[in-house]
Amino acid sequence: MALEKNYLIHPQVLFTYLLLFGMSSLFIAFSAAFMYNRIQAGLPPIQLPSLFYFNTLILLLSSFALIKAKQSYLKDQTEQYKAFLLTTLLLSLIFLGMQILAWKQLYDSGIHLTYSNMASYLYVISFVHMLHLIGGIPFLAYFWFTAIKKMKEPVSVLVYFSDETKARRLKLLTIYWHFLDILWIYLVLFFLINFLIK
Repeated sequence: MALEKNYLIHPQVLFTYLLLFGMSSLFIAFSAAFMYNRIQAGLPPIQLPSLFYFNTLILLLSSFALIKAKQSYLKDQTEQYKAFLLTTLLLSLIFLGMQILAWKQLYDSGIHLTYSNMASYLYVISFVHMLHLIGGIPFLAYFWFTAIKKMKEPVSVLVYFSDETKARRLKLLTIYWHFLDILWIYLVLFFLINFLIK
């Protein structure tokens, strides 16, 4: 624990921000390629399925639940902390299921992966975002399982809440989750604006 205090920037913090920078660059490149292909080929945009908008609400709720979990952690509120972590986890799993249904909506409307370059970009970009969400779920599940396992008696609860490592990791997970929300909102708005500007 003492060695961690000697870091100017903790490696976990540095890694998280580098990851977010890399993800930002990737999706900016996707957006630029989408616009380039649309302008060059004069292709019509794709209308988003209604479930894409509903999924935005689910992600926002999951982010809110994680904020409440972090606040409960800082206030040493054991049961609320566990409940909000579980809520975040369940909402994230619901998002994954609803996203699969959203792709089914696209497919059923005749817009397949090979329908056009615009359709391919929509599938690929939303799938890559989904992969990043899936990548965060094991960490979220770990926090919840750890809380369930270790927060059973006053002494273990005190040790859990005084652990600086857990506090830092929870903060980084929260930042990552908020970033995924912002990224999803950006993508939905990007495709919506492209559809409206024909």
